[in-house]
Amino acid sequence: MPEKSAEREQAAAIGAQRTPVDTGSDQTAMGRPVITARAAATFEPVGRSVAAARGFVRDTLQGWGLGDIVDDAVVLTSELVTNAVVHAGTAADVVCFRDAEGVRVEVADHYPERELPLHDAGQPPGSPDREGGRGLLLCAALASRWGVDYTAADKRVWFHLDLPDRPVGTRSAGPAVPDTALPVAATRVRVGVVQVDRGGAVSAWNTDAQELFGYAPEQVIGKPLTDLAAWPHTPGTGTGIAEALLLSRWEGSYGVRDHEGRTVPVYASHLRVRDSDGEPSTVCLLVPDHERAVLQSPQRAPAPDAASGHDGQERSTADPFEVFIGSPAPDDLDGLLQRTVERARDMLDGDAAYLLLATDDETELEVRASTGLPAARQRFARVPVEGGSGRYGSARMPSVHEDLSVVPGAVPLLSGTGMRSVVTVPLKVEGRLTGSLGVATEAPTRYTNEEALRLQFAADRIALAVERARLTELERLRRGSLSFLVEASDLLAGTLDRDQTLALMAQMTVPTLATWCAVYTVADQGSDPMLSYVLHEDEDRIDSLKALLGKVDPPDPVPTPGARVWTAPTEAAHSAALRTSLRNAGMDSGDHRLSPASSLATAAAVGGETVVLPLVARNRVIGMLTLGKPTDERFRQEILELAEDLSRRAALALDNARLYSERTAISQSLQRSLLPPELPEVPGVEVEVIYRAAGEGNEVGGDFYDVFEIRDGAYGFAIGDVCGTGPEAAAVTGLARHALRLLAREGFGGPAVLERLNAAILDEGTRSRFLTLLYGELWPQADGSAELKVVCAGHPLPLRLRPNGTVATAAEPQPLLGVMDDLELYEETVVLDPGDVLLCVTDGVTERREGTRMLGDDGLVDALTACTGLNAGAVAARIMRTVERFASAAPSDDMAILAMRVPVQQGEPA
Repeated sequence: MPEKSAEREQAAAIGAQRTPVDTGSDQTAMGRPVITARAAATFEPVGRSVAAARGFVRDTLQGWGLGDIVDDAVVLTSELVTNAVVHAGTAADVVCFRDAEGVRVEVADHYPERELPLHDAGQPPGSPDREGGRGLLLCAALASRWGVDYTAADKRVWFHLDLPDRPVGTRSAGPAVPDTALPVAATRVRVGVVQVDRGGAVSAWNTDAQELFGYAPEQVIGKPLTDLAAWPHTPGTGTGIAEALLLSRWEGSYGVRDHEGRTVPVYASHLRVRDSDGEPSTVCLLVPDHERAVLQSPQRAPAPDAASGHDGQERSTADPFEVFIGSPAPDDLDGLLQRTVERARDMLDGDAAYLLLATDDETELEVRASTGLPAARQRFARVPVEGGSGRYGSARMPSVHEDLSVVPGAVPLLSGTGMRSVVTVPLKVEGRLTGSLGVATEAPTRYTNEEALRLQFAADRIALAVERARLTELERLRRGSLSFLVEASDLLAGTLDRDQTLALMAQMTVPTLATWCAVYTVADQGSDPMLSYVLHEDEDRIDSLKALLGKVDPPDPVPTPGARVWTAPTEAAHSAALRTSLRNAGMDSGDHRLSPASSLATAAAVGGETVVLPLVARNRVIGMLTLGKPTDERFRQEILELAEDLSRRAALALDNARLYSERTAISQSLQRSLLPPELPEVPGVEVEVIYRAAGEGNEVGGDFYDVFEIRDGAYGFAIGDVCGTGPEAAAVTGLARHALRLLAREGFGGPAVLERLNAAILDEGTRSRFLTLLYGELWPQADGSAELKVVCAGHPLPLRLRPNGTVATAAEPQPLLGVMDDLELYEETVVLDPGDVLLCVTDGVTERREGTRMLGDDGLVDALTACTGLNAGAVAARIMRTVERFASAAPSDDMAILAMRVPVQQGEPA
C-alpha cells in the first residue's frame, strides 16, 4: 500500500500511532465493500509488540462499537503479529478496515520470501505440537474469510469478521380495526424518558416525566431510581428494580411515587445501552399503566386451546414454543431459562420451579435458573444425573414424587426447602440429555402423571431452543476464555520475580473468576504449604480473610488435576460467626482473633463454594491456587475449567521465578564471597572505597579493590581492572585478590608480588584475562605522615591532591599483567603529608561517556581539585557523584574508587 512507508515513519515502536481515517468514497476496490473507517499502526520486532497489537485492535474495534467481534479479532491478531515479529523477525503493520459487512484486519511483515509456517516437518496439519501455523488454523476456524497477499516488499495476511446478524424490517404489525376497538389513551400521550447510570442513579429526566410525576429534573438527577420506584414484591421471585435495571431488556409494571407521595402505576420498557466510551446505562420509557398499549409488546401467539375461536372459525395454530415462552422470546440464555421456569411454575400452579443443564459428559446437572427456592439453590449448584435406584433416581426420564417426606433425599436440590410434591422431566435433543425441568409445591400428592405429560410436552418444545442458546453461550465463553488465557500467558511470561508472579496470579482471578483468592506455596517436597498471597475484590476484607485462613490448616498438596472442593474456610467462618453471636448474647467469653464485625463479614465473604487447584510444575506440586465465592454462590463448570488452564500456566511461571530467584541468590552469594571483608582501621590514615559493578544483578565485576593488614604497622592496598565484565572477569578478580593477600603476607615486596600474580594469570590458559593493577604498601609514620610504595602495572595513575589544591600523578606507568611472561617491575615511594589525598580509580571512572564527550583524566583532575579540605569519604562520594552526573545513561563499565587521606593533626595548619 502506498501509505505504508508514511505510517511506518509516524508510528512509534510499541505505542504505535493510530491513524483512523473516515472516507466518504462510495467506490469499491477489487470488489470489496466500501471502507467507512480505517486505523493503522506499526509494531517493532520485539516480544512486547504482540501485547501492544492486541490492545490496538481491541481499542479500535471497541471505539467503533463492534464489541461482538472483539475477542475473535484480538486472538487472530495476536497469532498473526507473533508470526511477523517472532518468526519473520520484521516489523508488523496492522491495519483495521471497517465496512458495511464487518471488519477486515491486515497484518503485514517485510519478509515476503519467508514462507508461511503452514506445515512443520514431522507434525500433521492441525497438531497442537507444531511450532507454527496455528494462526492460519485459527483464521480458518474463526474468520468469515481470510487470505494471503504477496508483494515485492511485504507479505500480508488478512482476515474478515462479519458482524452478527441483526434483524431489520417489520417486527410485528396488527390489522386495521375500527376506531372503537383501539386502546384508550389521554389526548396528550406522555412518555416519560428516564436514563439511569451504572450505579442506578437518575442521569436524565425529560419534561413528560416531570408532568407525570411532578418532579423537576434538578430534584431527581443524581438520586437512585430505587428511591422513587414502588416495586411489586411477587412471592417466589428474587428480581427487584435494581436487578431489572441491569438486564439487557425488561418490560412490565410497577409504581413510581410522585411529588405528593402517591404511587402512580406505570408500564415500563427498559433497554440497557452503552455510549461511545463503553459506559453502560439503562433507558426507561414510562407511561401510565392504563395506557400500557403505547409500549407493551403485542402477544403474537394465542393460548394453546385457542386453535379454534368461539365463533367456530378455524384459526392458525401457534408455535408451541411461543405459546409456552411468550413473545418476544428472550434472546439470551439466562433470560430464556428464567422465563421457562416461571412459565412452568405458572402452568402447573406450583410454588417453585427449577431448570438444570447437563454437563458435556452427562454425569452432572448444574442449576441455571430457579424461582421460589432459597438463593443457595438458584445458581450453579451441581447434582448427579444418576441419584439412586429406580425410575425416580435418574434425570433421564420423567418422574413424579407425590410426597418427598416419604423418600427424603430423593431430590437433593429440594432438601430443606419444605417442598413435598414434585414433577421433573428431562430436556433431550436427538436422544441426548441436555437438561432437566422440575416444578414443586409445598402440598403433598399434588402432581400425577398427567402433570408430568403436560410438562414433558412443554420441555420437548423448548429443548432445542435451550440447547442452541447454551451452545451460543459456550462459544462466547470459549472465545472470551481464549482471549483471557492469551493475555494471562503474556503477563506471566513478562516477569521472573516470585512476588510479582504471585500477585499477578491473584489479580487475574479476582474478580474475573472468583470473589477471593489465596495462593499457597510449597518450598520443598514434603514441607507444609505456606499462605503466600491473599486477595479479595473488597480490599477492606483482605486482612480478615488472611486472619481466617491463618487459623485453618492449609489444603493438602495433592497433585491430582482439576478443582476439588475445600470446606475448611467456610466452616471456620461460620464457627467464628456463631461464636460472635454467642458472645453478643453473653454466652461466650473466650478470646478470639477476629472482631465481631469482622467475623460476620468474613462469614458472608467466604460462605460460598471454595475450590483448590494444584500448581504442578515439572512433576512437582509447588503450591495451590484457592478460589472462593461469597455466601450461597457456586462456580460454573466453565469457570473451573478456565481456572484449571490458568493454574497450569501460573504454576510454570511461578516455578520459573523460583528457579531464577535461586540461581540469582547463588550467584550473588558467590559474588559476595569475592568482595573483601570490612576495611581495616589504618592508624593515622582515612580510607574510603566506593564500588559499582555494571549489569543487573551483578555485585562483582572486572574491577576490584582490597585494603588489608600485612603485618603490624604495614598495610597493603590494591585496585585493579580485569579485561571484560561478568562472571569470567569476576573469576580472575577472585584469583588476583586472594593471591595479593597471600604473597604480601609471605613477605614478598610489591614487584615480586605482581610478577608471581602475572604467572598465575598466564597459567589460566584460555580463561586468562589481562589485568591492570595498582598495588601498594602503606606505613603510617610517627610524625603524622604516611609512606607508600606503589607499583602501577598498566593502571590509571594515582592522583595526589595537596592541601593547596594542586593535583599531580603519584607514580609512573608500567606494563600490565597477563600478557608477557617476563616482567621487570619496580616500586616507587610516595610520602603523604598531613592533608594530602591519594585518589586511585579504575578506567570506568575516566571513560564515562555522554555522546561524544568523555570525562577523561582532565575531568577527573578538575573534580579532585574541588575536593580540597574534604575527608576521604567526602572525596570518594564527590568523585562518584561527578561521574554519575556526567551522563544520563546507566554506567556500562564497572567502577571502583579508592581514596586515602592523611588527616591534619590538631594544631597543625590546614
